Formats: sequence, structure tokens, C-alpha cells
Amino acid sequence: MSLTETSRFLSFILRHKPSAIGISLDAHGWADVEELIEGISRTRRFNMEMLEEIVCTDDKKRYSFNSDKTKIRANQGHSIPVDVELRESVPPRVLYHGTGEKYTAFIDAEGLKPKSRLYVHLSADITTATKVGARHGSPVVYTVDTEKMAADGFKFYISENGVWLTERVPAKYLAKM
Repeated sequence: MSLTETSRFLSFILRHKPSAIGISLDAHGWADVEELIEGISRTRRFNMEMLEEIVCTDDKKRYSFNSDKTKIRANQGHSIPVDVELRESVPPRVLYHGTGEKYTAFIDAEGLKPKSRLYVHLSADITTATKVGARHGSPVVYTVDTEKMAADGFKFYISENGVWLTERVPAKYLAKM
């Protein structure tokens, strides 16, 4: 298996289904590194060097080690209830959300909802939002009036890798670019 495929499997385990390899996450999403390596090694070649390379080279910085590299977690994107100790932060005046064109009718009517995840993911720049949207077909980028949302009491968090998160974005705060 390629390192990319193993990275996707790691993401699946740390965000959605740790039981797939017989491990569990603590309340903050941390997995024991030795148990993780042992679990992944049952289905493919995997070791600490490979894990460090995935964490170090991941362009989206999806993963974090603790200080002594005995624990690892996904920074965001979980569908299972964990508290990744997000920092509540004041967002910039505008953030962006990229999606596929096929989802715009729903978003225009219902706003942004986390679906199977815990939070809606927002980008600080148009380029990133466009890349995210392109993964779902023809990309469409929405601007999110975070200044108005924050004034109306919505909370925003920023993950370790710079992704902005909020529980939902009602349609009245969205505008298609």
C-alpha cells in the first residue's frame, strides 16, 4: 500500500472508526501510538517512521503528536464525539466554504450543516475553499459573514492546522461568489 492510502486509512481510524483496528481514543481524540502502529500493522506494513512521515508531510496538517510522540490525534473532522480542545477564537470578518455545485440548492435553503461531522469546516482563503469544493465536482465558493455571525452569538474555533470550525452556518450568512 502506498503512503497516501495508508494516510487515508489513518484518517479513517482517527476521525471515524478506531475500532476498525481494535483501538480506542480518549475523550480528547488521542490514540496510543504503539497500539495504533500495532493495529495498522495487522493489515499492511506500518511503523513509527512511516507514521512520522505521514504526519510531517501531510499537506493539510491533519494530525498532531503529543510532546513525546506517545499519542496522536486528528486535528478535526471527527464523526465520533471527541473534544479536541479547540481554541475559541474571533474569526476574520469573512471566511469561505467550498462545495460542489450539486449541493448548492440545499445550502441555499438550509445553510451549512456538519452532516456526519461535529463541525462545519471553513477556510480563511478562497484558494483553499476552491480546492475543497473541487473534491465534490464543479466547485462553488460561498463567503460566510462571520462578523455578523459572531455578533449574533455564534462561536468559532480554529484547529491546530488553521481550519475554522463552527457548529452550523444559517443560509442568511452565506453568499455565493
